[in-house]
Amino acid sequence: MTTEFRKAALQAIEIERQAIEALSDRIDQSFDRACEVIMACRGRVVVTGMGKSGHIGNKIAATLASTGTPSFFVHPGEASHGDLGMITGQDVVLAISNSGATAEVLTILPLLKRMGAPLISMTGNPDSVLAREAVANLDVSVAQEACPLGLAPTSSTTATLVMGDALAVALLDARGFSAEDFAFSHPGGRLGRRLLLRVADIMHSGDRIPRVSEDTTLSGALLEISLKGLGMTTIVDREGQLCGIFTDGDLRRTLDRAVDIHKTPIRSLMTRNGRTIYEDQLAAEALHIMEELKINALPVLNRSGELTGALNMHDLLRAGVI
Repeated sequence: MTTEFRKAALQAIEIERQAIEALSDRIDQSFDRACEVIMACRGRVVVTGMGKSGHIGNKIAATLASTGTPSFFVHPGEASHGDLGMITGQDVVLAISNSGATAEVLTILPLLKRMGAPLISMTGNPDSVLAREAVANLDVSVAQEACPLGLAPTSSTTATLVMGDALAVALLDARGFSAEDFAFSHPGGRLGRRLLLRVADIMHSGDRIPRVSEDTTLSGALLEISLKGLGMTTIVDREGQLCGIFTDGDLRRTLDRAVDIHKTPIRSLMTRNGRTIYEDQLAAEALHIMEELKINALPVLNRSGELTGALNMHDLLRAGVI
């Protein structure tokens, strides 16, 4: 029986793979026209569809919205009972129907035409009423459904979803939509934090910066490290400029030598010209530097070269950058 399960599953995957492959020939002038209409839209892309097409439409609307094309989904059945008021003449309607003859979708076509909202269709029947009424039809027809009964929408919904993704990506590229733009629509996620959070947002500043003068003894530097809890201290000269750093790692190496911690000045033990980061850089860049150099802390400078902060790996962890 296990073999039969796998056989049926592999056959379904193969049928859907062929359905996706067939879409390559459908990226044509009609696809170009659909992109042009959406790019010229002064409102939003309103996606609609019944049943499984509606489920796919919801996802397409979400993908468009998160990649720079304002979009939302309207259920065609609800549209006939008040939700049509959500659509304006400045919007573009993307109607999805495998048959191209879904009654709930066709019912609202005359009203869409009256308000002047351009219609783009996504159908499995290029000769259907829906396809003919559209300014552009995206052909998502399939040779067969993966369902052995030929009834459950499987290959057809997959093809529709992939065509929707292709449309979203083409529009994203045309708009010059960047990773930072994407982050602005996903501020609560890990990606958003990595792309939006700056070093200045999470660094220790002011009196919380571990800082000693270069004449401070090793014992004094260790006290500062313990007090500030960042596993390091910065060392500054008489003008307050950063001239070095001393870390827990430096301490372990120092203990292998005969050093008088109460008399040895930190300037003779510190690491000079160590790696720093600017406060306006992304926190993700700080993470990259730490991982690449296998260090756990960084002094932070402003663009004038002044010491303005410090951060360590724990700060990045707490901020959700890691």
